[in-house]
Amino acid sequence: MIPDWTEEFPGAVTVTDEKGVILSMNRAACETFRQDGGRGLVGKNVLDCHPEPSRSMLAGMLKSPRPNTYTIEKKGVKKLIHQAPWYHKSRFAGLVELSIVLPADMAHHVRKEKQP
Repeated sequence: MIPDWTEEFPGAVTVTDEKGVILSMNRAACETFRQDGGRGLVGKNVLDCHPEPSRSMLAGMLKSPRPNTYTIEKKGVKKLIHQAPWYHKSRFAGLVELSIVLPADMAHHVRKEKQP
């Protein structure tokens, strides 16, 4: 049995089904969205939780599965947001959103390809 690693993952993890219904939220996601209902959002549609233009973007991702990655800053805290489709038995099953706090002094490395 695989342990539920998401509960102690140092970032918010939210998982939806193929229609956008929230299936699970880890502890960090519940805390992040505490004022919006926290764990009570499980069972709600993620589209109802977003204003435009985010709502249309997510609706498009549910219709034509594709990843969406960006950074945001709120109250001086920078975060990486990565939304991506997940699959079950090769069939689109929904979306996963990872929200990770970025350190203010985060390093950036450019790796060179190895030559044959």
